[in-house]
Amino acid sequence: MSGVFSRTVVSADQLARTIVRIAHEILEKDHDAGGLAIVGIHTRGAHLAHRLTRLLEEFSGREIPVGELDISLYRDDVAARGSLTVRPKLTHPELRGTNLPFSIDEKTIVLVDDVLFTGRTIRAAIDALFDYGRPARIQLAVLVDRGHRELPIRPDYVGKNLPTSQDERINVHLKEVDGVDEIILEAVE
Repeated sequence: MSGVFSRTVVSADQLARTIVRIAHEILEKDHDAGGLAIVGIHTRGAHLAHRLTRLLEEFSGREIPVGELDISLYRDDVAARGSLTVRPKLTHPELRGTNLPFSIDEKTIVLVDDVLFTGRTIRAAIDALFDYGRPARIQLAVLVDRGHRELPIRPDYVGKNLPTSQDERINVHLKEVDGVDEIILEAVE
């Protein structure tokens, strides 16, 4: 008899420290944070972007624009989504809305997502961003890089490298969405 096995691989305390470290790394690369803007990919990437922005503002003493990006209509893999035997495949995208209350032109955009897997989500996010303007550069911050890239996408800032098999799944739980901060590894037994 097989089922889904899950275990916590990152606790709430570890997750909080990881986000602080990523914020420090961003400021090390973009010293004064002058032309910096943070854009999170819905859903968990948007919440992570807001957390990162609060830390960046605290550490730099500057106000940093933050926005949220809905990539639903830019994805090329909506029908292929779903995992293990737990979640059904999605055939219609769930729209969440983009909120970019600033011009992205000539800014360094730090694109934020929770898990980097094939790279297709990031490709879709870059396509979506260019519909809003032309940033000076785009950097990528991810909480987890699990490998298995299908596209030549590489993060600039990585919270945790968690190599996985194709049969495993990484689930990031955030207080804002799930009521708890943790990262779970799921596998079929």
